[in-house]
Amino acid sequence: MPVSLPVLEVTRGRIVESIHYGSIARHLKDSDGELIASHGDPQLVAFLRSSAKPFQALPFVERGGAEHFGYSLRELSLACASHMGARIHLDTVAEMQKKAGIEETDLQCGGHLPADAEMLREFIRENKKPTNNVNNCSGKHTAMLAYARMREEPIGNYLDIKHPIQQDILAALSEMCGISMDKVELGVDGCSAPNFAMPLYNAALGMARLCDPHDLSEKRAAACKKITSAMTAHPEMISNHGEFDCELMKSGEGRVVSKRGAEGFQIIGLVPETPETRGIGIAYKVIDGDASRINDALESSSRVRPAVTLEILRQLNVLNERQLERLTEFGPQKDLINHAGLITGKSYPVFKLA
Repeated sequence: MPVSLPVLEVTRGRIVESIHYGSIARHLKDSDGELIASHGDPQLVAFLRSSAKPFQALPFVERGGAEHFGYSLRELSLACASHMGARIHLDTVAEMQKKAGIEETDLQCGGHLPADAEMLREFIRENKKPTNNVNNCSGKHTAMLAYARMREEPIGNYLDIKHPIQQDILAALSEMCGISMDKVELGVDGCSAPNFAMPLYNAALGMARLCDPHDLSEKRAAACKKITSAMTAHPEMISNHGEFDCELMKSGEGRVVSKRGAEGFQIIGLVPETPETRGIGIAYKVIDGDASRINDALESSSRVRPAVTLEILRQLNVLNERQLERLTEFGPQKDLINHAGLITGKSYPVFKLA
């Protein structure tokens, strides 16, 4: 029976001090579901967490929601985001709500402190209390509420899995990922919205179809292209300037789509370069959850996923030397430096996709 395998080692001196385990499903090329490569257990069932956000936005976009409310690609990108609560994010989500006739108090995600260092300092300095819009999922919740408004459905219970917009989301996710609705495991996300668990295989298939929807219906294919175009055109809205998903998509120059999820989940998609080539979907899960760390400058980062993602793309020959050079601060191999500036060890990927 397949099990998760080492994906990243961390050394101190000559000793391996820590090992992170994970499973990867890669190269679900085209919509035929062909698993081209994997590491560990590609059938591992895991919650997508925030990696599900592009799929959660899909029914809204497919039914013309962006045009109905005049949402720009920048605003649509925020609907798929785990933003960090920077000023650009807070201003944009407020404008989205204004266009849809939504109040911040309509959101049921709750507030948390911003991850953006400048905004976090402001909150600490002024003793501000975080509100719903500061939640990294506020763009997603705003799009859900806008979708309910557009369909003239009630908004007070918009997070109930039985609500029509949540049923639309579950159906779209099921269709994109090639898994029946009753096989999708349901849970409650950190923002109180429904979340979904499925095998990595199916999550990667969904990402391949999102990035290469050539055999989907005309409306769905157009919606998929609009979502991936928004994410790659405005990656700073997906997370923030300097964050890995953002910097990877900037370096990918429109070909790479990346969306992190909590507890060590990650999806990556490759948009076809020509009509003759096919898209690729990748999904993986770091078993220990890859908890984020914060440095003295109040900047947060993850140890495992940036390095693992870059190693996957390196093995795929997706990024050239110039692009990889722009991303060296994220890995795939990194020196570990202590507070006095001394190199104490290294971290590096330890897998080869089979």
